[in-house]
Amino acid sequence: MPSFTDARASNAAFSPPYTPVAVFVGGTSGVGEAMAKALTSYLGGNLHLFIIGCNSAAAEKTFASLPRPSGVKREFVYCDAFLMRNIVATCEEIKSRVDEINFLVLSAGYFRVTGRDETEEGLDRLLVMRYYCRFKFIRELLPLLHAAKEREEDARVMTVRGTGMTDVPVDREGLGLRHKYRFWKAALKPVVYNDAMIEDYANQKPGIGFVHIYPGVVYTPVVNRLYESLWGPLRLLALLVWFKFWLYGIQPEECAEYMLYALLDRVKEEGWSRRDGHGDDIGTRCYNISEEDKMAVWEHSVEETSV
Repeated sequence: MPSFTDARASNAAFSPPYTPVAVFVGGTSGVGEAMAKALTSYLGGNLHLFIIGCNSAAAEKTFASLPRPSGVKREFVYCDAFLMRNIVATCEEIKSRVDEINFLVLSAGYFRVTGRDETEEGLDRLLVMRYYCRFKFIRELLPLLHAAKEREEDARVMTVRGTGMTDVPVDREGLGLRHKYRFWKAALKPVVYNDAMIEDYANQKPGIGFVHIYPGVVYTPVVNRLYESLWGPLRLLALLVWFKFWLYGIQPEECAEYMLYALLDRVKEEGWSRRDGHGDDIGTRCYNISEEDKMAVWEHSVEETSV
């Protein structure tokens, strides 16, 4: 396990001979924002940075806080990522502006403890934000990641979710939780789906690195929004969650250093890996996905995200 100092030293040593293009989906707050700031700062501002989200004011505030050498771009692209068609449109917009991507980081957060809440495309919102939108962004932007690899540059994807937290079984007949919905299933199942996803993408696109990482207990705005959105006994539950985060949580800025350490790992530049909150590779801990499970998850994901 790297110390915080070691992680920062490793991140500071990253100095590519080109100007990287980084896309942060969910980079307007929390870990995503902190990672975007840290990476830009380590590169002395020499980063073409995209922030994808709904809060343009937050993105502009982030841009204003960063060093910005002449000629280097900072771009915000609005996207309501609950809808697959919006993701397609956003990715087409990105493709019109750049011809490669070096880093794609997916960290958008959303949480609720109520029943199934479907988008107009028929997908559960919690499942969308924790899994489907990530699958779709990667699928749409793979050509740009491949282009970076063809130029012998870095090409890496990171999904920030909860790998190693659980090995809940894959229910091949109920992947979309359309029947017998429980919020805890919608919260935990995507952990396994993200694991299956990065392995499949890595096998299909050798040369590109895919990372699923658990950030640990991090105090982010999602914690406050959870408390504010509930009432009665559920608010007490949210208060207990808030207390845990207050007691054990770390700030997004500290977490971001370990996330970057994993993203920039020179030892594991290709293939797929699962990382803990300190950026360490956890191998197959809590990983119990068969080939049949992976195939089922892949086929389901392609079908559900097609527009």
